Amino acid sequence: MGTENNISTSSERMAWRAAQELHDGDVVFVGIGLPNLACNLARATHAPGLFMIYESGAVGAIPERLPVSIGDPSLVTDSLAVVGQADIFQCLLQRGLIEVGFLGGAQVDRWGNINTTVIGDYANPKVRLPGSGGACEIAVHARRLLIVMRMGKRTFVEKCDFITSPGHRMNGKTRAELGLPGGGPTRIITDLGVLDFDATGEAVLSEVYPGVTPEQVRAACGWSLRVADSVRTTGEPDMSVLSLLRERLDPQRLYL
Repeated sequence: MGTENNISTSSERMAWRAAQELHDGDVVFVGIGLPNLACNLARATHAPGLFMIYESGAVGAIPERLPVSIGDPSLVTDSLAVVGQADIFQCLLQRGLIEVGFLGGAQVDRWGNINTTVIGDYANPKVRLPGSGGACEIAVHARRLLIVMRMGKRTFVEKCDFITSPGHRMNGKTRAELGLPGGGPTRIITDLGVLDFDATGEAVLSEVYPGVTPEQVRAACGWSLRVADSVRTTGEPDMSVLSLLRERLDPQRLYL
């Protein structure tokens, strides 16, 4: 894809929209995949002071190129510190020092619960997934949680087969009732639009991309998705952002 093509792809729109949620100076726990691209896009544009922490132990990472994994050597160069995973989770995350966390998964429900453990019955699953890693701790402790997932009936489900990472309500109980200290999910950024969470903790469609209707989003969702009274049409990444994504940040199309 050359830069002469000014039509953004769904992956480019998701990375760009996710980057808009990050502010200069935010402390963010960076995930791999599109969240990784979104964080590095934000740092290269409107949030040069974004403080990025990777699960592998890189604190204050400022990679010169897009890291391909949490163990990429580019994360070490010029980082503020490289520490053990125990320090990342116990000294930073569990102390409430992480402002923004990014997660995705195989399933998400209306309350923002995420499944990355199994599809089907836990004892006899159809698919065994990678599991939690640090996802549960991020969902529990981050002050803000952004979920980045492509929308479809198999991924946006009425009920997760297994709750790996808690959202706003699990088995009828709220985060406060369960004693979870973090703020919980604030937005779900999809390839069709953006879902916010209302005062009850339920996901509500608040934005659509140009050319997408609320009806299309509801048809792609596995539950009866509520729609905000006023649904915004979000913008599109401009040519400068597309060139940055395609030529500098991800020329090999690792995430795009």
